Amino acid sequence: MLDRLFRLRENGTTVRTELLAGATTFLTMAYIIFVQPAVLSGTKENPTGMDFYAVMTATCLSAALATIIMGLYARYPIAQAPGMGENFFFVVTLLPAAGKMIADQVASGAIAPQSTTPWQVGLGVIFLSGVLFLLLSLLGVREKLMEAISPSMRNGIAVGIGLFIAFIGLQDAGLILPNPKICVSLNTQFTSPDLLVFFCGLLVMAILMARRVRGAILWGIIAGGLFAVFLKYGLPYLSESVYQSEVIQQSKLVKDFELAEQIVSRPPSMAPTFFKMDIVGALSWPMIPFILIFLFMVLFDTLGTLIGVAERAGFIKDNKLPRAHRALMSDAVGTAAGAAMGTSTVVSFIESAAGVEQGGRTGLTALTVAALFLLALFFSPVVAMVGKYPPIYAPALVVVGSMMLANVTKIDWDNFAESFPGFLIIIGIPLTYSIADGLALGFIAYPIVKLLAGQGREVKWLMYVMALVLVAYFVLVLMPTQ
Repeated sequence: MLDRLFRLRENGTTVRTELLAGATTFLTMAYIIFVQPAVLSGTKENPTGMDFYAVMTATCLSAALATIIMGLYARYPIAQAPGMGENFFFVVTLLPAAGKMIADQVASGAIAPQSTTPWQVGLGVIFLSGVLFLLLSLLGVREKLMEAISPSMRNGIAVGIGLFIAFIGLQDAGLILPNPKICVSLNTQFTSPDLLVFFCGLLVMAILMARRVRGAILWGIIAGGLFAVFLKYGLPYLSESVYQSEVIQQSKLVKDFELAEQIVSRPPSMAPTFFKMDIVGALSWPMIPFILIFLFMVLFDTLGTLIGVAERAGFIKDNKLPRAHRALMSDAVGTAAGAAMGTSTVVSFIESAAGVEQGGRTGLTALTVAALFLLALFFSPVVAMVGKYPPIYAPALVVVGSMMLANVTKIDWDNFAESFPGFLIIIGIPLTYSIADGLALGFIAYPIVKLLAGQGREVKWLMYVMALVLVAYFVLVLMPTQ
């Protein structure tokens, strides 16, 4: 039956190979189970209001749902999950903007105080972008959107987000500290437990990545977690005087890290976030640009991953990907469903290439990944232990960020009109600490530079529209408050 459903023989694979490929893909992307709820729930000093456990459940279920659609409907060995980059955009940029909008509406009497929250409006934005992406997929408009942004700009976005993610990882680990004189500086307390845990995880990940070991990121998280357990609970027995030092006592290890009392438990409830999205608030004028930005982000993430993985697997035929519209549908449905459950944009994961390298060629690989995401729901105590102590998962952010920098070679550096707007995005995203502002710098500069350089005909009309929308957003929404 499996052979007939997934055409295993036709694709030159077996059930065993597909299952192994699915397990390999899952190991390479399982870090999202730890990182996603940690990112969306915020830190103890700056919580978003979203429940950690509810986000974890929503992450696993939305990933499983979208991946099942990919496996059964599109029949590709590609896994889905909430995307890195989109989640930070959600927390760092969208939520503050939503909070400002809510405060302005409360002040004007448009809404009652405490009638909504930034994260509920944010989920509404994600839901609407998913619905819009679904409609565009059904209508076949996605090709025009894809053509609107040049390859150099798209790759610049990936690189900029990669730098931003790595920067946040270094901050979460405590290696980079705020400095009022020079913005940031290096933490020289290299023997602090937090940095030791971070360096342990980062070193393990780097070595395993260099040796092409499957699941290197997950193994690094596990190594960092085990080292944290040793420092918190084993070190006092070996050297009480060392453990009582001021550096150790002031670390997050002492303050925040707690060993999970059990390994297996019932799946956490999604009640705190389930269907709590505020669609009406998301339709307010200040939120419209964010809906469009999330639409572009999911579109480019999906198409980029599909093309990259399909090229490796040999799926491209006559310069086209068969059943591409079906694959795009899985992301769209996953994003809309994920927002309803309580998580950010669902995208195709480039880590799916690891399963392809292992021999995965059909949707059975994707179904294996989906099953493992569902199984992970029963290990929430371990997920919480890792997710609530940033030095354990921070190395994953740095490594994923470094992987995204590979796109810098795909920018057309020989054409300054193409490379300069891309450069503005790359440098703008981390330095403004805002993906939206970084994108805006490039999106506004691109049509202007191209037009004045005599290359205006190469710019799609949609890019002119996007530039005008972003200029209007800055002038009408941001400037009056400055």
